[in-house]
Amino acid sequence: MAHLRSRRRFAPAVPVVLSLTASLGFLPTAASAAPSTAQTTRAAEGSATTYDGPKLSYVVNTRTDHRTIESVRRAIGRNGGTVVASYDRIGVIVVHSANPDFAKSIRRVSGVSSAGATRNAPLPAQSTTDEGTPKPLSAAEVAKAKAADGQDPLEPLQWDLPAIKADKAHEKTLGSKKVTVAVIDTGVDDTHPDIAPNFDRAASVNCVSGAPDTTDGAWRPSASESPHGTHVAGEIAGAKNGVGITGVAPGVKVSGIKVGNPDGYFYTEAVVCGFVWAAEHHVDVTNNSYYTDPWYFNCIGDPDQKALVDAITRATRYAEGKGAVNVAAAGNENYDFAADSITDSSSPNDGTPSDRTVDPRECFDIPTQLPGVVTVAATGAKGVKSSFSNYGLGTIDIAAPGGDSTAYQTPAPPATSGLILGPLPGGKWGYMAGTSMASPHVAGVAALIKSTHPHASAAAVKALLYAEATATPCTDPYDIDGDGKVDAVCEGTKNRNGFYGWGIADALKAVTR
Repeated sequence: MAHLRSRRRFAPAVPVVLSLTASLGFLPTAASAAPSTAQTTRAAEGSATTYDGPKLSYVVNTRTDHRTIESVRRAIGRNGGTVVASYDRIGVIVVHSANPDFAKSIRRVSGVSSAGATRNAPLPAQSTTDEGTPKPLSAAEVAKAKAADGQDPLEPLQWDLPAIKADKAHEKTLGSKKVTVAVIDTGVDDTHPDIAPNFDRAASVNCVSGAPDTTDGAWRPSASESPHGTHVAGEIAGAKNGVGITGVAPGVKVSGIKVGNPDGYFYTEAVVCGFVWAAEHHVDVTNNSYYTDPWYFNCIGDPDQKALVDAITRATRYAEGKGAVNVAAAGNENYDFAADSITDSSSPNDGTPSDRTVDPRECFDIPTQLPGVVTVAATGAKGVKSSFSNYGLGTIDIAAPGGDSTAYQTPAPPATSGLILGPLPGGKWGYMAGTSMASPHVAGVAALIKSTHPHASAAAVKALLYAEATATPCTDPYDIDGDGKVDAVCEGTKNRNGFYGWGIADALKAVTR
């Protein structure tokens, strides 16, 4: 995650602004978890009390039977809450309330398993795993790119494609149009020439409020919002169309599920909405290059934070149960998730952060550390763990190119940047880096596996993803800056370790095995 505290999981970025003209808990079994909105305008039913506290958003997690949910809804009204959305099949209710004791009161209601505030800042209030800011591609850099036959114009600058053998995979297949990858992120510019040919509008939505907004174009970022989601979408499925870059799976569909609000925060209610939407719209893979605000690590010993873990766990498991492979970025602090303790100095990021020591076995980066989620570490142009990438035996499942400084890992010519090239809103292209950029490479490979094995379950796709990865031994000692001091310690074997998990993703094997 960025040194700027950019919550998208991207690292030192170098957008080379190139305009289009310049370059040419539990797994529910019920069939649907779509939100009930019948009570979205209900006031504090049955309560004559007026509350003057800050209006906050909450998640209330309940049993999933109809009687319990209706009873809890009534209790929400009596305690000064207004239901915004109710995801009945997973038992998650999104509530707004100005009652400062709302969470404490509602936790005592029969049928409620957990409840907590999703934020510290009053409504309305970004959280990706980026390193730095995007660096746009210049016209001069574009002009220098010399594409070979069959390549898109900027593909020679994409060292990351041959790093996972995606270029060889494309000789066999570009992926299936029947496969959709949802980018749960800051929004996607579907008008970009590298994204438009593969964009799935029906599976796109704005979930920022916690309830789905299907207004046409609601999934797009505004001019003032982060380009993060657009870059990620292009890395996954940038069309092989003679324009710009090429994605890892340039023949599959990509959708945009916007969950980052205008201030850049990814709150629990939006993330829950995003996973449920993906599940209900038969998405095959979700990409999650962020952590859920406001806590970097959510400790289950805290009732508010426990509720956030509970809600998003229910949502991710529901999506996986519907067939989606959930892929997430590991983060950019060079944290060891297998350590006895970690110092988190950034939480809560919408309030007053303070240093706190957390146990990573009881405090979780969500959705990154949730059961069933594919957790992705980043590598640089030399195939070594990126200087910023989080790691940890038992947490990291797989690795993929996320970029690194050329001071540490320099790509082979004709590529000149150690970062990852992708589209930016407005028909431009630029460089970004971070585990935010590694995760979409894995999502793209998962999409190629699903294309090759269309009837494979989410569990089967994940098994193939790991089995087909290129086993990569620990980098030991790991002294990425060459100053004579060890910068991280890798634990494990060649076949599974804390830096690379089961190995580095392999796109060629994904389409041949």
